Amino acid sequence: MRIARIIGSAVSTIKADSLHGTKLLVVQPATPDDQLLDETPFVAVDAVGAGQGELVLISEGSAGRYTSLTREAPVDAVILAILDSLEVGGETTFYKS
Repeated sequence: MRIARIIGSAVSTIKADSLHGTKLLVVQPATPDDQLLDETPFVAVDAVGAGQGELVLISEGSAGRYTSLTREAPVDAVILAILDSLEVGGETTFYKS
């Protein structure tokens, strides 16, 4: 899993049948202390109701198809959780305000 921040959304009226009803969000990979990484943003299917600006956990690759929402769908990235806090080495590096 990877940490990412939601930076936007994607709208598609024509898509694979198995993706109808899904929300597509643009995410930017981030560090555990909430610094955006200099990587290309990508689109992930939202399985948890995340919103703009939230820090989330992303599952990528075939593991992204193991949610009830994405089962049997051509999904490479899925948002699995909205983060409330992160602790690394005994120190809180992120806390949702």
